[in-house]
Amino acid sequence: MTCRRAEAASAAFDQPSHSEPPMTISASQHQTRNPLERRYALLGVALIAPTVLILCAVIVYPLVSAIYLSLFSIYTPTLKGSWVGLDNYVQVFGSSGFWNALGTTVIWTVGTLLLQIVFGVAMALLLNQNILFRSLARSLVLFPYFLSTVVAVLIWRWLFNDLYGILSHLLIQLGVVDMPVDWLGKMPNAMESIIFVGAWKFFPFVVIAVLARLQTIPEQLYEAATIDGAGVFGRFFDVTLPQLKDVLTIVILLRTIWDFKEFDLIYLLTGGGPVNSTRTLPLIVYQQAFGLNQMGIAATYAVAMMLVMLAFMLIYLYRARRQAA
Repeated sequence: MTCRRAEAASAAFDQPSHSEPPMTISASQHQTRNPLERRYALLGVALIAPTVLILCAVIVYPLVSAIYLSLFSIYTPTLKGSWVGLDNYVQVFGSSGFWNALGTTVIWTVGTLLLQIVFGVAMALLLNQNILFRSLARSLVLFPYFLSTVVAVLIWRWLFNDLYGILSHLLIQLGVVDMPVDWLGKMPNAMESIIFVGAWKFFPFVVIAVLARLQTIPEQLYEAATIDGAGVFGRFFDVTLPQLKDVLTIVILLRTIWDFKEFDLIYLLTGGGPVNSTRTLPLIVYQQAFGLNQMGIAATYAVAMMLVMLAFMLIYLYRARRQAA
């Protein structure tokens, strides 16, 4: 009896299902849908084409032109010259001026970036608290970033002046120094001054990014850390800093690129002096192109800057992804 029931169940299981067959698209329906899909595809291409053209005009064309010009010895006023191949690269990488300028650029970039991160994170933490006139403070902290570089440099050059500058006057009145300080005319004062001014000018960008991230951190994380006995520093290193890791990665990457190619602030403050002590790679590009009228060499320096930044970005992103994994 049991065997018959098992055979009947097996036969019922083996019987084909009488469910509805799957829907199929006929050839006529497929042909009627194809024109509509093609129209949407063409519409997508038409919408994205202006963006692609703009990117090619402002990024691809200048990049290709710089690489092309770096293979020639070109006189800037006439833009005429002769083919030299890789001789410009041999000359640039074999000169001490390039490596000295690269070292100066790295010192400037690392110094001003560290100050920007420290000041930016500290100010963002302060502005995230319930302090008096918080809205006004959030507005005023953006003032250096929105101020024109030329105006900011004129103000700081007046403050740094060794004859009538207010900084030297205050230090003398406080008894810190006996005579006016030459802030921009000798080393290491000149490098320290431009690093400080650069950090003051650009740290609001860090404040904006970090403050936006701080406002999205769940309050429950801080409550749990407080219950576990974590103090102010414990909550910062165990809760706040890990939550800021992603945004700081992007901020450091962007600020490094922008600081590495900074030109106007350094040029207006010191002009690369004293005796080329603060001359960075962007200043060399300008001097070669418009001071010595060697557009080919200037393009070679620019391409070398791009290669250095590309190597840094690849290493930085690789290490960031490894740490995230």
